[in-house]
Amino acid sequence: MGQGKAFIFTAPSGSGKTTIVKHLLANNPKLGFSISASTRDKRGRTEENGKDYYFLLRDEFRQKIEEDAFIEWEEVYTGNYYGTLKSEVQRIWDEGRHVVFDVEVKGALKLKEYFGDDALAIFVKVPSMEELENRLTGRGTESRESLSQRLYRAKFEMTFENKFDVTLLNQEMEVSFAKAEKLVNDFINS
Repeated sequence: MGQGKAFIFTAPSGSGKTTIVKHLLANNPKLGFSISASTRDKRGRTEENGKDYYFLLRDEFRQKIEEDAFIEWEEVYTGNYYGTLKSEVQRIWDEGRHVVFDVEVKGALKLKEYFGDDALAIFVKVPSMEELENRLTGRGTESRESLSQRLYRAKFEMTFENKFDVTLLNQEMEVSFAKAEKLVNDFINS
């Protein structure tokens, strides 16, 4: 695969990583977002195929696994598959940009291993589990069951923080934006 750098943002769900990633993409034309493939249903009317995710049927996803089309893939929350397509990364690099990932922890570890020294892996951390619970509740998209599932998973994911290159404590969004911009620019120029 040809040659840009890779920025891997990971965090427990609700920690603000997606907001940080969207900010970086909006403000840095050198970056391109790696759209993940997923078998989960679209959320409401806001999500679009080829923009938020490549929405695939389970059979299509399994076919791509067979074809070795993914850098990494995983079954998350029983029955839903998520993965990173090799073709997606190549598309961004072919445009002369660096690739940005917004992925869950296990996928992030696999990406970090795959890209090696060409990647900067950033763990976005919330100040506390209470804060995380408030953020997830505030979304209004979680049932009581899915909320407790996400919080249980978040506790587990927090234990992987030390496996990433940098931790970005997301307490204040504007501060986090500035820190993320600096991390990205320093790594591009290194």
